[in-house]
Amino acid sequence: MSDGATGAAGCGPAPVSYDFYLDGYGGALAAADFSEVMPAAVRMVGSLTGAREVQDEWDDAQADAWRRAACAAADAYAEYGEGRVGGFSIGSFSVTNYRDDGTTGAEVAREAALSELAGTGLCWSGVR
Repeated sequence: MSDGATGAAGCGPAPVSYDFYLDGYGGALAAADFSEVMPAAVRMVGSLTGAREVQDEWDDAQADAWRRAACAAADAYAEYGEGRVGGFSIGSFSVTNYRDDGTTGAEVAREAALSELAGTGLCWSGVR
């Protein structure tokens, strides 16, 4: 169940509040950027845990780990997007991300979320 938290910029109920993102996770995205990437982050964490929101039967540590995983995925999506990770060039100026070619923003988000879920027992691995 959602904890009734409001999303960024008053956009209605969200499984992770912007206040938690700022204070509980230590994130730095602006509210509008957080709102934009949170749906993708929730989908990612939902695919890993089988839950798209905190569940009543979870203890506080599990609930916080789920929220932190969503925040970590949100940060990754904000930085890399959902597509391929790479670089760009403008004339002779070139910027290359430090990730391997062929990596996608979704893979980076998945890694970030899994690191927050490690040891919680929340990673879903099959049919229920």
